[in-house]
Amino acid sequence: MIINEDHHQIPKAGLKKNRKNHNHQKNNNNNKKEDDGLDKRFKTLPPAEALPRNETIGGYVFVCNNDTMEENLKRQVFGLPPRYRDSVRAITPGLPLFLYNYSTHQLHGIYEAASFGGTNIELNAFEDKKCPGESRFPAQVRAVTRKVCLPLEEDSFRPILHHYDGPKFRLELSVPEVLSLLDVFAEQNP
Repeated sequence: MIINEDHHQIPKAGLKKNRKNHNHQKNNNNNKKEDDGLDKRFKTLPPAEALPRNETIGGYVFVCNNDTMEENLKRQVFGLPPRYRDSVRAITPGLPLFLYNYSTHQLHGIYEAASFGGTNIELNAFEDKKCPGESRFPAQVRAVTRKVCLPLEEDSFRPILHHYDGPKFRLELSVPEVLSLLDVFAEQNP
């Protein structure tokens, strides 16, 4: 028996058991944290919007409209909303990039990453008018033109992309998807 500071008697065996359970709980919490860290790239995107875990990212499609396209090209920075932060961080220099203009339904390219993907690479790019000093599209990468091409019309590139939820397509591209897109660009831009 042990007597604590309030002069209560506590059996020794009970203490050991509690310590053991406490340590076991502590270990379980540590394992949980490690398990959460395994899937970091997929934390912010639902599985349908991300490449399968075992696939290597081969390229990336960024999205713009007529209003933001000029800013993308002028600044040489492509951006996406906050939920794409972890996904965009997987971008490495040299990775093929494409720019989909949803106003015209055209895919522009061929660009390549000139930096690693990150957050707020250029803080004043795509400024949020409601929150001055903040970007509406903080998941960013620097981009340069790899090859000047005429844009692809939707019917020529849509069959290549992985679709989910009707007309929406995955922005992370697999290596075979990128190779197919590069082929279509080459065919239409001799």
